[in-house]
Order: sequence, then structure tokens, then C-alpha cells
Amino acid sequence: MRTGQAIGLAAMLLGAGCGRPPSGVDVSVYDYRDTRDLVRFVHGVAEAIRRDGAGGLEALRSGRGTRGEFYVYVYDRAGECLFHAGMPELERQNLAEVRDVEGKPVQRLVLEALEDPENPHGWVHYTWWEPGKFYPVPKSSCHFRVTLPDGREGFVGGGLDHPHEEREFIRVAVDGAVRRIEATGRAALAALADPALGGSYREVRVFAFRPDGRVLLSPVLGDSRIGLDLTACRDEVGHRPFQRAVQQLEEAESVWQIFMARARGERQLVKKVLYLRKAELEGEPLYVGAVTDLPRTP
Repeated sequence: MRTGQAIGLAAMLLGAGCGRPPSGVDVSVYDYRDTRDLVRFVHGVAEAIRRDGAGGLEALRSGRGTRGEFYVYVYDRAGECLFHAGMPELERQNLAEVRDVEGKPVQRLVLEALEDPENPHGWVHYTWWEPGKFYPVPKSSCHFRVTLPDGREGFVGGGLDHPHEEREFIRVAVDGAVRRIEATGRAALAALADPALGGSYREVRVFAFRPDGRVLLSPVLGDSRIGLDLTACRDEVGHRPFQRAVQQLEEAESVWQIFMARARGERQLVKKVLYLRKAELEGEPLYVGAVTDLPRTP
């Protein structure tokens, strides 16, 4: 192995969590080790390509860009796959127009995530398949920009199959939705309501409501005309998490609220977490939020 390859591969291993984590990537926002390890790994590969150029990409091909269940891929911004450690059959193909089974334009969402200041690690949630298997699985992938050896702009990515639901994921979704609403108004609400283009993924739905409880973007229906006063809703032990969150937003820009819900197919209660942001639409206050599982930190 040539010196440039060795340096690039060493950087990837450091990025994967073998040895001292690289500087420049903050993973403290994540509750789960798998998520932290993935971000370090993908960021380390991106740093190797940025630093070593052709040598970094060559070292990536030599090492095949895998660590345990993680693998990385490299695309240019036009959608051409330059390297894919998990599915090498995708290399030299253009996936710009490929959608997942739910209609999500994955490449487009990656490019949007890379431009989103609320999404520093370029997270995208979609459905894919595991190498060598055929059944669709939920996937969350992070991405980092790189300049490719030939001068083209591109990105390095890697994902988690069946990922843990991180609080950071809904923080990104909600903060991004607030930015879009305040930039484009009602048009953003229409886009957010589209499962293929909005901030929804898996069981997470971004929603929005007025201070009087009127829902403009429903968490349970595709039609906001049907009345639903979220501030009056109670959890399984009688608490009103939405009402409490709205009260807290009188003195804060964003709040977290924990509440109890029933687990699917089970009788016991589980903890959920609500993230709510204060925004403005057409000169009036608007609350934007989402709910996910409360992380069970080991």
C-alpha cells in the first residue's frame, strides 16, 4: 500500500472510532453510540478525501469503506455514484431520479440537507435495502460535502438500517420546517404536508398549530380542516404536554416535553418526547413541533 493510501485509510479508521476521534465533528448531541460512531466514520472518510484528493479516494477503494455494519458511498452533485462500499453495482450509475418506495427523491433530499444550516450532519431519512437482501428497511444517513479529485463537488454518506430515533433527528426536522415556513409561508406548509418532500419520516410527523389550538399541519391526518385542538389533548396519565409546552414558549424559543403513550401492540406505557418551536406565519404566532420516542440511553 502506498503512503497516500495508508494515510487515507488511517484517517478513515480514526473516523470510525478506532483511536482518538477526529477534530471538527461534534457528536455530543446524539444519545446512541451507533449514531455517534457512524458520524465519526463518515466524517473521517470525507476528511481523508478533502485532504488527500485522489489518494484519499484510492485508499477508500482499497479499504472498501466499511466498518462493521457501516459502509460509505460517494456521489457527485449530479447524482453519479463514484463509489459504494455496500452496493458496488451502483457505481458509475446516475441515481439523481431514483425514489424510495414511499416516493422520496433521495438524492434531492441529500442535496437539500447539505444546504440546510439546521442540519449540520446532512441527515436524510428514507427506505432502502440491505446489501444482499431484498426487503425494504428504514434508513437514516448522514452526509458531508467534499470536493472530488477532478474538481467536481460531491458528498460522502453512510447510514444506519433500523436506526434508533434520536432527539436530534426531530430537532433537525422541526427547526428546518420553521426556517422554511418563515421563508416561504403557506407554500412551506404544503410542501411539509407531502410525505415525499416534507419533514416526516417513519412515525414522525412535523405539525403546526396556532396559539388557539387550530391545526394548520396535522400530525395524524392529511387534512387540517378537521378540528383538532392539540393544547387540549392529554397523554395516558392525564397530562397536557402541548399546553405545557406552549406555556413554556412564552419565555423560550424551543422546549422539550416528555409524556406517556401506549406502545404499539403492547399494554405498557412508554415515554415519548415532544419538541416544539415558536415561529411566525403571516404576522401571527405559530407553533411547530414533532414527537418521537424518548431515547433509552444505555
